[in-house]
Amino acid sequence: MFEFDGFAGRRRQAIAVLVCALSLTSGLATAQAPATPAPAAVPDEPRPDTNAVLAPLTLSAQFASDRKPIRSGLAWRILSETADGSPPRIVARSGDAEPVFSLEPGTYLLHAAYGFASGTKRVTLGSQGLRDQIAISAGGLSLAGSIGDAPIAPAQLSFQVFVPLQGNSEGRLVTSARGSELIRLPEGTYHVVSTYGDSNAIQRADVKVESGKVTDATLHHRAARVTLKLVAAPGGEAFAGTAFSVLTPGGDVIREAIGAFPQVILAEGDYVLIARQEGQVHSRDFKVESGLDRDIEVLAR
Repeated sequence: MFEFDGFAGRRRQAIAVLVCALSLTSGLATAQAPATPAPAAVPDEPRPDTNAVLAPLTLSAQFASDRKPIRSGLAWRILSETADGSPPRIVARSGDAEPVFSLEPGTYLLHAAYGFASGTKRVTLGSQGLRDQIAISAGGLSLAGSIGDAPIAPAQLSFQVFVPLQGNSEGRLVTSARGSELIRLPEGTYHVVSTYGDSNAIQRADVKVESGKVTDATLHHRAARVTLKLVAAPGGEAFAGTAFSVLTPGGDVIREAIGAFPQVILAEGDYVLIARQEGQVHSRDFKVESGLDRDIEVLAR
């Protein structure tokens, strides 16, 4: 009995040592390699059906007036209609004049943009394919400016094109453009504001854009470029760092500039020039005549 109890005691001691060793090993493993949480489940992304039958959709656009084909400037978008009533989604794009799309048979919404004009059409594409056209009521507008018979460099011109609204000729701005740009617009009448330089040389005109045609419009400015100078004597060297202000006879500021001889484009008319230099103020009246570019000197007295 004594021997059995001694053996049992030794057995219990061995088991206790083994349990402590296993616990120590487990704790070391936990400290050396922290458990990484299982990654969250990620839903499978939809994969294209490689076995789907595709059909060709060949498209082109034409002007609504004379049915002439539109050869450039088109941006196509193809939208698919959904069975659940959700908004259509874009499934294809192209900038070609006559694109060919490979799509699954179904119902699609075609959208062709030609500048600020566009056309849409709903079609059903069958397994045999489809060739279709969209008619767009649009034309082009090319703008330029001149002083008398002399053209103005396009880089010196800026234009704003408006749609008249309820008696307001500048009701809604359609676009701003530089000279020599071709602006594609829906057929209609527009109001154009042309600015020569960055002061008050401004001209306005109404123009009509016809479908399938490019309307060339030249706005005739009455203005000139003047060079401002502060000098000690007529024809003398200009003072550097002079601050100039160009005013109307009524005192409205038209343009301000700093430098020895800044250049300003002004509309035809009468002006007052004020020059400030080292705390001194000098002034003179002058006149701008259309097409006559010249120096305007202020004498430092």
